Amino acid sequence: MTRYLLAMAMFLVGVTSALQPPVNAALAKRTGLLEAATISFFVGTVALATLSLVTANGSLTAVRGAPLWQLSGGVIGALFVTSTIILIPRLGAAGLIAGSVAGQLAGGMLVDQFGLFGVPQTGISWPRALGLALLVIGSLLAVRR
Repeated sequence: MTRYLLAMAMFLVGVTSALQPPVNAALAKRTGLLEAATISFFVGTVALATLSLVTANGSLTAVRGAPLWQLSGGVIGALFVTSTIILIPRLGAAGLIAGSVAGQLAGGMLVDQFGLFGVPQTGISWPRALGLALLVIGSLLAVRR
């Protein structure tokens, strides 16, 4: 599969992920902020555990001995989901997603630049820096009313 097809697949995943903050915020109105985040993670955990057990491609017990930084993704995910529940009423879906994507690109560029967490090292070129700058400008425009 070409990089462009993979990027398009991720684009479509991004489109669907734009639904998560308003869905979770609606749930938060019914249940409470942290409760909605907890329920969201619980439902996701059940879905992923079911897929893991059905496909059996790896081993859940292999987590033993993993360094703590490899487990931090759950905390980062909880921070992200909880933040989106808090911020979506203030920023709207487009503003929230725009700011999130700009931040993700900035973080991704740092991961690439330094080859963090085993990712192949890729320097920050002027086209990549320009892409980030345009995305930041776009996110600022997205939150204007």
